[in-house]
Amino acid sequence: MPFLGIGLIGAIALFFAFHAIRTQQDRYWIYILFMVPLLGSIIYFAVIFLPELRSTPLGYQVESKLRKALDPERELREAQKQYEISQTTSTRIDLGKALVDNNRADEALIYYQQALTGIYATSPDILLQYAYALFMDHQYTKAKETLNFLREKNPDYKSDEGHLLYTKILVSLNEREQAKEELEALISYFPSLEAISFYLQTLIGWNNIDKANHVLQIIEQRLKHLPKHSKRLNTQWIKEIEQSKQKLNQLNNEVN
Repeated sequence: MPFLGIGLIGAIALFFAFHAIRTQQDRYWIYILFMVPLLGSIIYFAVIFLPELRSTPLGYQVESKLRKALDPERELREAQKQYEISQTTSTRIDLGKALVDNNRADEALIYYQQALTGIYATSPDILLQYAYALFMDHQYTKAKETLNFLREKNPDYKSDEGHLLYTKILVSLNEREQAKEELEALISYFPSLEAISFYLQTLIGWNNIDKANHVLQIIEQRLKHLPKHSKRLNTQWIKEIEQSKQKLNQLNNEVN
């Protein structure tokens, strides 16, 4: 077992040494990594590797998820602190978002309502966040009304995420015909994996097996050619698609 540990430390140091060469770091890093592999690897990770990783979208996403896993309420505490210092439209929105992110959408609503006053009464960005909070609180009718109001007051405002939210609300209200139209329109110009995954889930929920099988074939073809970094960024939706595939296979077996 000690040999295994030594080998692992050596492999990590070697990885960082190759990274130092590839990224043209100062040569002394290589000496440090081979002279004191454990301590050298820790220092190199903190000083060189981690800051570089943070500068990439994937690195930011990994760091954000790790920070949230270690301290899930950190952003909420910070938002509450800033709100207590100064009760502005910005701090109300930040606190509302933090509450929604922590599964406390019912508490977030009042802060969005307070933000939607005066010159911000018809702000499309705030209305969209408010509608999402209503959706997360299962107030689907009110969420739909809010998005309709947003459209009425901001006819030129475009948001792919807003359109996706609207389709989710329609599905939750079981307004199938309108939901079908909105989903197909959304997929035609915003074929994100999140939107397509939701489309597949909805078709399965409606027991539209033939259409779901067709959509799944399109998805699998797309995933086959998706770059590795895109797959990492879309891990959540790919996992959801795999779950939908398993459910669809079960339904296909029942039919056959």
